Amino acid sequence: MSLLLIRTVILYFLTLIALKAMGKRQLGQLQPFDFVVLLIISETASLAMQSNTVPLVNSVLPIAVLAVMQVLFSLINLKSEKMRDFFCGKPTALIQNGKFQEKELRRLRVDLNDILEQCRIQGYFDVKELDLVLMETNGQISILPKTGSRPLTVNDVPLPPPREIVPYAVILDGHVNRRALSRLGYDENWLHKQLSQAHIDHPRQIFIAGVDSGGQFYYQRKQKEGE
Repeated sequence: MSLLLIRTVILYFLTLIALKAMGKRQLGQLQPFDFVVLLIISETASLAMQSNTVPLVNSVLPIAVLAVMQVLFSLINLKSEKMRDFFCGKPTALIQNGKFQEKELRRLRVDLNDILEQCRIQGYFDVKELDLVLMETNGQISILPKTGSRPLTVNDVPLPPPREIVPYAVILDGHVNRRALSRLGYDENWLHKQLSQAHIDHPRQIFIAGVDSGGQFYYQRKQKEGE
């Protein structure tokens, strides 16, 4: 039993080190220790499922140990920044002050085409627009554009923005959504008035209707057969 525990712990750390050595982009959206737990648990569980000759305890015990280790390391990561840096790593600057960091690119074995592709996916086709590009610990790319290239925000507009409301659909396939009407502060009389202004006799003629974030009523009629 003790040998099985020792082998499980050793396998955990060996897999973690191997994954860290492969580079961050191999980890997808998971942190290294999360990915290690999922990888070992799936493999360990499959052993007992593939063969009846393997005792069930040989899979149950390692999975239990891994689950405990996962909880333990998660708590340690919350309390210790150094341990979090060891298990999860730190964000790495691939582009800083508008310049590619060749040393970091070689260390992480990240191809230039991969960076350019991720930048294009996020809407930046010209690398001269970028001030900082970080590879996060989960392998995702974060981009900080230069001041002149960043998207316009509400705070950049001198006039106060109009108040938005939560949009709701008040008619769905001919059926009135009374709960949505109530949340909007309206009743069925208001709804029938809106339909009457659109020359619609009954909600059954409507496929979908609602109120958008600007407070405007919208609708779409049902298609007739053959249209």
